[in-house]
Amino acid sequence: MSEATHNLLPEGLDNFWMPFTPNRTFAEKPRLMVSARGMYYTDAEGNEVLDASAGLWCVNAGHYRPEINAAIAAQLEELDFAHNFNAAHPLVFEYASRLVKHFPDNINRVFFTNSGSESVDTALKIALAYQQLRGEGSRTRLVGREGGYHGMGFGGLAVGGIGRNRRQFGPLLPGAAHLSSVLDIERNAFSRGLPPHGAERADDLERLVAIHGADTIAAVIVEPITGAGGVVLPPQGYLERLREICDQYGILLIFDEVITGFGRVGDSCAANRFGVTPDIITTAKGISNATVPLGGVFVSDAVYDVFQSAPAGVELFHGYTYSGHPVACAAGMATLSIYENENLFQRGRDAEGAWLDAALSLRDADGVVDVRCHPLIAAVELAPGPEGPGTRGAEVAQRCYHRGVWFRNIGDILVTSPPLIITDEQIRQMFGVLGEAIG
Repeated sequence: MSEATHNLLPEGLDNFWMPFTPNRTFAEKPRLMVSARGMYYTDAEGNEVLDASAGLWCVNAGHYRPEINAAIAAQLEELDFAHNFNAAHPLVFEYASRLVKHFPDNINRVFFTNSGSESVDTALKIALAYQQLRGEGSRTRLVGREGGYHGMGFGGLAVGGIGRNRRQFGPLLPGAAHLSSVLDIERNAFSRGLPPHGAERADDLERLVAIHGADTIAAVIVEPITGAGGVVLPPQGYLERLREICDQYGILLIFDEVITGFGRVGDSCAANRFGVTPDIITTAKGISNATVPLGGVFVSDAVYDVFQSAPAGVELFHGYTYSGHPVACAAGMATLSIYENENLFQRGRDAEGAWLDAALSLRDADGVVDVRCHPLIAAVELAPGPEGPGTRGAEVAQRCYHRGVWFRNIGDILVTSPPLIITDEQIRQMFGVLGEAIG
């Protein structure tokens, strides 16, 4: 099969089973990307489009960073692979020691994975094993939240709260429970940053404690800002209250920061930005600028110390062949250097005014029912069109693409999370195009 080039499709589109895609209809009008630089993709028809979603929330430093490419090539010349089961390579330790400096002070251990889904399942297993080691083996229940997305592993699906992702796969893990969503358009529509109403929704955890008993709940996992569920922001005080309740009942708190980590919300992680420290943080996506699959689970000293107090031997019977892969670590190291040298973790704060102004300028556009925005992530929610839910969002996204900006629609919600290198002018351009497409 020849490589895709401008105006040339692959010889066949039948053998690759595409994820989250209507495969039967894709071939009718395929969209193929053939190159990317900075803020822009170029497709197989030669169209250049601004990447409004950083790939899938992951190309945080922008496309084609020569520093990362060079680091990957150099690592392959030196050491292509070494596992970390009772052996290791030096880079993985150096990388871990650099990474933890960007997370809360009491979180100093990182367990490497290959994706956000693996990070979530790893975190859930750590939580269950932690409770067992503490003599709290009855704590087997895991709590997620309505609308939450935690990857596509069985653990992540069980605690995830997006119905369409769950329905095909049966009961999943037994005993999972869910907090109510914090989305409240009636009270919080068009909030500038974190919405003012809804901190009391954290008290829904008290309801689950009353139903199931605190002694059955191992951990609660939430996204600080819900991503694939439509960019739902935590109400002011919500995360603080959730932390208090977890502490009261001995429940671990896990932040799923696969999206919010590595600069997305104007700091290295949402835990730092919002001033709430969980017990475990899951990451992936921006950790390597999406160049090589990589994820990490960051664990508090208190949790890690419980494992170290166990009898001598393997403390956690868990891991992956590619945990801490040397090439992935090299990509991650180079990515972290870019974030540090270019001060990209601060970019969201610097762009806050331009971002919020541009996003909220759409509040009066025809059919817009809500704009949820925090730099640098946003959602513009549309009322459904006459043909039913989802069609209007898809049509608007298509119009944007033809105008040179690639937005992702989740039903009738247009979501955006561009590379952190975006300029204020590009921010205004991006939301301007979206406004035109809505109109």
